[in-house]
Amino acid sequence: MKTAQACRACRDGAELDFAFTMAFQPILDLRAGTVWGYEALVRGPEGQGAGTILDRVTDETRYRFDQAARVKAIELAGRLFPRGGAERLSINFMPNAVYEPNACIRASLEAARRVGFGHERIMFEFTENERFRDTAHVRNIVSAYRRQGFLTALDDFGAGFAGLSLLANFRPDLIKIDMDLLRGIDADAGRQAIVAGLIAIARALGVTVLAEGVETAAECETLRGLGVGLFQGYHFAKPLLEGLPAVAGFRVDPAAAMVA
Repeated sequence: MKTAQACRACRDGAELDFAFTMAFQPILDLRAGTVWGYEALVRGPEGQGAGTILDRVTDETRYRFDQAARVKAIELAGRLFPRGGAERLSINFMPNAVYEPNACIRASLEAARRVGFGHERIMFEFTENERFRDTAHVRNIVSAYRRQGFLTALDDFGAGFAGLSLLANFRPDLIKIDMDLLRGIDADAGRQAIVAGLIAIARALGVTVLAEGVETAAECETLRGLGVGLFQGYHFAKPLLEGLPAVAGFRVDPAAAMVA
């Protein structure tokens, strides 16, 4: 009964009793010198941090919130992203808030069609920090999204419950190495060895690696030397509320492609 109610909740379109919006942070392809995409990050209407919104999400509203957040991100992307471009939109989602993936993705597909945003440009991120109630169900979600043409990413890789196990089971298109593992990596041989190993594993599996939370030029150069191609972090740009931050030296390239 509870799962049936959850499925209805993610489809009924009922309004939430709180408002929220999105800020966007660029994901950069340093090899090509282009903006690869933007991650949509939950914010309050006045730019309040994500925690002020997520604290209001209950078990009863998580299904509706997950759907509403996806639609909000897609609608803003349709308005903000360059027309005819190939930049991806990265959206965080709650695997435990998805009952039946093909049913629960309908609102996202409808929003993408409504604003003319190609769904093949959308990437869904699920985080290693969320303990999954049903691993087989999450694997089904990832497979269903891939069949629909979406990209998938494992966020906060290396910081949560079972990173390598999740990577082996789900085989996402991309992993985002957690910022805590990257912090000060330029002066830490141990961190360099760990990240080099993760990059080698990802390359063998055909999974793209993104370094998130990069804050210094030294971190960036060390990671580039280890073979990372995609980057995100305050070193390049902070998230911008309902806008796309410009990054000096990086161009928007309609022909931008996934890097290995």
